[in-house]
Amino acid sequence: MRENKALSAWRENRRTIGGWLSLANTHTAEIMGGLGFDWLCIDLQHGLLDYQDLMHMLPAISTGDTTPLVRVPWNEPYEIMKVLDAGAYGVIVPMVNNREEAELAVAACRYPPDGNRSFGPIRAAVYGGRGYAAEANGQIACIAMIETAEGIEKLDEIVSTPGLDGVYIGPSDLALALGLSPIGDNENPRHAETVLRIRDACRENGVAAGIHTSSVEFTRRYLDLGFNLVTLGSDARFMAKAAVADLAEVRGGTGSTREQTGY
Repeated sequence: MRENKALSAWRENRRTIGGWLSLANTHTAEIMGGLGFDWLCIDLQHGLLDYQDLMHMLPAISTGDTTPLVRVPWNEPYEIMKVLDAGAYGVIVPMVNNREEAELAVAACRYPPDGNRSFGPIRAAVYGGRGYAAEANGQIACIAMIETAEGIEKLDEIVSTPGLDGVYIGPSDLALALGLSPIGDNENPRHAETVLRIRDACRENGVAAGIHTSSVEFTRRYLDLGFNLVTLGSDARFMAKAAVADLAEVRGGTGSTREQTGY
């Protein structure tokens, strides 16, 4: 089976840089897939795309070494199993609140006897190659998002869930859980302290620590802090940033200010 190189890096406590795909565009996915990101995540939760788009985007980013991940809309086993059968090499599961919910996500990623994933890797086995059925349990990444008040409270029980490969922080939702404004690249001391608490819990339990960012500054900051998977930005943000900069240069101004969405 094709190696999940991102997961291998996380297991060796190495740092990786990822990109986010939130637009329903195969060409954009193909371009991002050829830029050298360690992994790309197709966003079915907040992205402007659906499962039919996923069927075109996964092959577009799967021709090289970039690991394809999918953030599913919710912690529903059938959603997780379906994107894995489509060829995702890992899932990011939003709003995981406790051990029971983390176990639900892990089980959906593993074939029996390690879980309850139903067998039918219709495209996954084509992409993964010979040995998929026997090796998938060790190559598919299950990543839980900790971003709610309950998730923060039950941090230790979540990160110690057997079979969980990583934790991914949604900083805007984390801010809301802390009673703060939903700012992604967040300088608030309480937010920063919580982010480090989650990182430390991941280290103690041997799982990868990840976080979403929207800037080079924060990507570098979290990589320096030892996070294993850090998102540099999204397709939509990269496009808007370049367009704003070029337009401002031509017009001789500073460009427009966009509402921060975290993506």
